[in-house]
Amino acid sequence: MDKKKREHIRYRIYEILEVRAGIDHAARVYDVIYLMTIIINLTVSIMYTYESYRAEYGELLTAIENVTVALFCIDYILRLCTAKYMYPEAHGPGAVRKYVLSFTGIIDMLSFLPYYLPFFFPSGAVAFRMLRVMRVFRLFRINAYYDSLKLITDVLNSKRQQLFSSVFTILILMLASSLCMYSLEHEAQPEVFTNAFSGIWWSASTLLTVGYGDIYPITTLGKLFGIFITFLGVGMVAIPTGIISAGFVDQYSRIKRIAEYGQEADVHFIRIHLTARDPWVNKSIAQLHLPERVIVAVVQRNHRVLVPRGNLVLRQDDVMVLAAESFQDKEHIRLKEIILQKNNPWNGQRIRDLDISRHSVIVLVKRKERVLIPNGNLILREGDMVILYSEMRIANVTEIEI
Repeated sequence: MDKKKREHIRYRIYEILEVRAGIDHAARVYDVIYLMTIIINLTVSIMYTYESYRAEYGELLTAIENVTVALFCIDYILRLCTAKYMYPEAHGPGAVRKYVLSFTGIIDMLSFLPYYLPFFFPSGAVAFRMLRVMRVFRLFRINAYYDSLKLITDVLNSKRQQLFSSVFTILILMLASSLCMYSLEHEAQPEVFTNAFSGIWWSASTLLTVGYGDIYPITTLGKLFGIFITFLGVGMVAIPTGIISAGFVDQYSRIKRIAEYGQEADVHFIRIHLTARDPWVNKSIAQLHLPERVIVAVVQRNHRVLVPRGNLVLRQDDVMVLAAESFQDKEHIRLKEIILQKNNPWNGQRIRDLDISRHSVIVLVKRKERVLIPNGNLILREGDMVILYSEMRIANVTEIEI
């Protein structure tokens, strides 16, 4: 098998592994199997904790777990092999390293690795069994299927600095209140508040809840301080809640503005067929550096419609559909379209030799199925469609309003 064929197979595997919303049936089938594997694995893990199920169906549950964990392992290996398409900006080992060290890469590895480690290190079986809990985090991959779940991730990511600041403030307050309560209650309850850190549990339960009653102040000053900390805790815990709530409001407002903007402003689409000479071939969409108001709406490849994510690498013969706002101008610029007939004096002349430079600008020339850049050396031919902006009157032209 030649290198080109292997690369084609590898890229096809990458397309199947990625979440698809189009008509790629193989990718959609894999997505369903992958989700079902996660759900079945977690269900088996939960059922195995019940003594009755473990005694009656222990062998079956173990067999199912073996199969699902093996699928996790295969999925991880395939993602390693296709990492360069997942991270096109990193080359070779760099792409593999970026996936391995990413959050999803770590979760994918911990989903199967602790299951096999006891075979090589029997003494650490208990610790490895605890790490199997990490499989639960594979449920975060469902975010790729539902925009509503992805909204939660976007909110937490956008407000991470504010959340970190509020949590850091709560931790400082917990430590300070623990030290204060130790000073107030140590002499009265030396067996309860034995040291400076013994009040951490009290401060956590008081600041974050209403207390559990196992540790509480008995002195007058301690009770007054406890009341103060309780009121302060209500306000401090409300800060992260308010930050997250404000984040959801901002996100929904932004989505609403986008929807309203989409209704008010016309969006125009253009179709581009990439050839071997186009500089966009073998580049990812993120590397195209398109203008701010131009987006890639869809990419068609071999009768398949691909979601134009930033890491999608364009290929020869891809068909791109670009979207942009319609041109807004109060002067209503009008272009003129003229098809050069047999006796047209422009036939056989270079554009720079035409006596129209002071009054007209040729925008583009369409020759059969090709769109040509109207540089000065371009020679016009019979049948060419010439689109130009002109202030002078030209016979046999059709006006185009932008």
